[in-house]
Amino acid sequence: MLTVKNLHAAYDRSEVLHGVSIDVAEGEFVCVIGANTAGKSTLLRCISRLIAKASGEISFQGQDLMALPAHRIPALGIAHVPEGRHIFPAMSVEDNLLSGGYALGRGANLQEPLERIYSLFPRLAQRRTQFAGTLSGGEQQMVALGRALILSPKLLILDEPSHGLAPIVVDELHRKLVEIHREGMSILLVEQNVALTLSVAQRGYVLQSGRIVLEGPAAQLASDDKVREAYLGI
Repeated sequence: MLTVKNLHAAYDRSEVLHGVSIDVAEGEFVCVIGANTAGKSTLLRCISRLIAKASGEISFQGQDLMALPAHRIPALGIAHVPEGRHIFPAMSVEDNLLSGGYALGRGANLQEPLERIYSLFPRLAQRRTQFAGTLSGGEQQMVALGRALILSPKLLILDEPSHGLAPIVVDELHRKLVEIHREGMSILLVEQNVALTLSVAQRGYVLQSGRIVLEGPAAQLASDDKVREAYLGI
C-alpha cells in the first residue's frame, strides 16, 4: 500500500532523514518508534508532502507521491493527524470534524462517517456544538482524530497522539486505534510511548538519528535487548 524507499529529507542545510525505507501493507498496523529528534515527525510530513527538501521514493497504491503537492494527498485516501492536534478552537466540535472532509469537495456525503465518529467517541456527540478550544486535551485529540476519519481514509497516519495526555486517556485512545484497525483501516503510528505502541501495533521500525536501525514484528522488537534498554528502561 505505502512504500518509502531511500528517503532523504532536510530542513535548510541540515539533513534529518538519511536513506529511510519503510512499507505498510494493506490492513497493517505499523509503528515507528525512536527518541526525540530521531526524525519520526519528518518522515510523516514527507509522506504528506509537507517537506520541500526531500528526495527518494514515496508511493501509495502505485501513485508517486513525490510528484504531488500536499493538498492532493488527502483525496488519495491518506489522513494525517499531526502532533499538537491543530484544531480550530473557535469553531464547534462538529465544524472541526466536517472541516476534515474539505478535500473530498462539494457534494461529498459526510453524514455517515460523522455518525461513525460520534459512535466511536460519544463524548464528541455530547459536545458537538461546543467550541473545540474549551475541551480537555484528550477530547481535543479525539476531535483531531475524528477530523481525519471523516475522510474514511485508506491509511491513517498519526504523529504522537498521546503527547501531553493523562495515562488513562492514552490507554483509551490506543484502544480506539485498535478498534479502528480491526475494522480494516491501515495505520502508521509514530509514538514515544514505546511499550504501549508495541503492544497494539503488528510491526514496527526503530528510527535513530534519521536512520532505520531495527525492524520487525512488534512483539520481537519489544523483547529486543537494545529496544528494552534504550526505550523501555529495562
